[in-house]
Amino acid sequence: MTPEDLLIRENKAPDGRPTAAPGEETAAVEIGLNAAIVSMICGEPQILTVSTDSGANGDSPPALPFGLFTPRKHRTLEIGLRDWVKDQTGADLGYVEQLYTFGDRGRHAHPGDEGMHVVSIGYLALTRNEEARAGGGAHWSAWYRHLPWEDWRNGKPQILTQEIEPRLEEWAHRRESAGTPRRPLARRDRLRMCFGQSVPWDDEKVLDRYELLYEAGLIAEAARDGRDAARAWSDLPQLGRPMMFDHRRILATAMSRLRGKLKYRPVIFELMSETFTLLDLQRVVEAILGSYLHKQNFRRLVENAGLVELTGQQVSRTGGRPARLYRFRKSVLLERPAPGFRVRVQNIARTNSGA
Repeated sequence: MTPEDLLIRENKAPDGRPTAAPGEETAAVEIGLNAAIVSMICGEPQILTVSTDSGANGDSPPALPFGLFTPRKHRTLEIGLRDWVKDQTGADLGYVEQLYTFGDRGRHAHPGDEGMHVVSIGYLALTRNEEARAGGGAHWSAWYRHLPWEDWRNGKPQILTQEIEPRLEEWAHRRESAGTPRRPLARRDRLRMCFGQSVPWDDEKVLDRYELLYEAGLIAEAARDGRDAARAWSDLPQLGRPMMFDHRRILATAMSRLRGKLKYRPVIFELMSETFTLLDLQRVVEAILGSYLHKQNFRRLVENAGLVELTGQQVSRTGGRPARLYRFRKSVLLERPAPGFRVRVQNIARTNSGA
């Protein structure tokens, strides 16, 4: 008898198929694969989405590329992901990393949902602008269109002060209903921590903020999934563009991961052209972090960290001096374990636009 035999008890029908023990359910789970594919297009971080609308109105929310893992066809999960993305969008993925496993029962909620439960494995993928070719019904969508409260490059977003924070304060003061899961922190404390009211705004808490908005019933997905908190509100504005199933949650997870990772790994260069100016690099880092960075401090940080090297070429800019071109210095990966951008975020409005 193997160790697995000791750990797994399985009842079988006469034909050999597994059956449930009395009072138990049979496992009915499929494995799905989702990709949050990010590229910089027209100076903005964009994600690749696919249409899920089968009707003529075209009003269904967009989805991240997704498909089921078929182990007889795909030797690994990543191979399956790459095949699905290629089939749905025509894109050949470069940099890919696994994010998280999403298994909530309500993630594919619809009335009378009794079908197979789908546990989805989310991935983050990065592609350069010149490689970003949407096709086969796929489209690029600015990620701040879906999560607009995350973009602080021009100061604190009005959607926070005018729409989100007042409603979250109201929700935080409401009496919690019976059966609410016990949490280490009270609602008001989580609000202040996630939305930068008692501590500085943390650009990496994207997922925490999204889940707090969902818990408070303030976003469209909560109403769609029939959450009790959503029924307490009326005349809610649309807070960002919703997505199919829990794909906006997957996007929030990808944004959190990328914002955190670029500070200790040079993944940002997966989004850069082969050569670039330091201003180009700063703008991409700012766009991902959603925050303004001090120009001189950023340049000193990049040069002192040895992340880039001069190409010996320059590019002309309208109304200014020619700018020097740089490229990623790949040998930095062999020199130290965590080469990244140790940036200090400043959530203030930009006051200069010098080249």
